[in-house]
Amino acid sequence: MKTTIIGIAGGTGSGKSTLTARLRKHFGEHEVSVINHDSYYKRHDELPYEERCKLNYDHPDSFDTELLIKHLQALRRGESVEVPVYNYAIHNRSDKTITVSPAPVIIVEGILIFASAELCDMMDLKVFVDTDADVRILRRIVRDVKSRGRTLDSVVNQYLTTVKPMHEQFVEPSKRKADLIVPEGGRNEVALDMLIKWVSNHLQTE
Repeated sequence: MKTTIIGIAGGTGSGKSTLTARLRKHFGEHEVSVINHDSYYKRHDELPYEERCKLNYDHPDSFDTELLIKHLQALRRGESVEVPVYNYAIHNRSDKTITVSPAPVIIVEGILIFASAELCDMMDLKVFVDTDADVRILRRIVRDVKSRGRTLDSVVNQYLTTVKPMHEQFVEPSKRKADLIVPEGGRNEVALDMLIKWVSNHLQTE
């Protein structure tokens, strides 16, 4: 089985997950497997919670991208992988893993996946979701407070101290590496239709 890897990048709250979810729903989990870069945040058992809160989670060095690359290589060989599970409430990896199985299409999603040249080289299609900064921060606040057990003050402080400057330094420049730029993510029906056709053509050639 030939495996095609699609990278979906973009700023926090841009709509990457919505676009990814709609693609997977359309084709089904047997045709499309998904890996989130966030799952590969490095483990920091050596630091207390208070110190983990201060780490910069929006810098490329905060991710174990080397492990992600190894997992993608294994999936291309037809092997299942055990993807780490990250606990946002405690700012650390949990002891759980999720099994991801090989599929004709692997979607890799994350804000900084285009920052790694080696990771980029593995991708057959690179998509950047481009959404207005005001919309993105509002989505992030709602998501982190409701779903990740964060306080409003902590989300705003993190956005101003690391998320925004790291976006400007690493995420926005990585847009130049994209093959396709999608405004508004999963809400862009025209772009979604284009991606569905692209994936369909790949699946038909198998």
